[in-house]
Amino acid sequence: MVSEDVKKIIKAEKKTVIMITHDLAEAISLADRIIVLSKRPSKIKTIYNIKIDGLTALERRKSNKFSYYYDLLWKELDKNV
Repeated sequence: MVSEDVKKIIKAEKKTVIMITHDLAEAISLADRIIVLSKRPSKIKTIYNIKIDGLTALERRKSNKFSYYYDLLWKELDKNV
């Protein structure tokens, strides 16, 4: 999986990456922190620290916490971000 390779490179190089996506599953499986923006003009609406440590991107998708964060973020977006 390409996203797993990207995550390994980022961790090995100890770099910070800003990834912009509309894919909640991708964001949760890769990110340590997710920032939800408001409608234009964009402002930071909410910041979520994702606590699914020590797992690969695929393993994170199988975690019970994954569903929790997915539902939480989906409800946040459903509020007409």
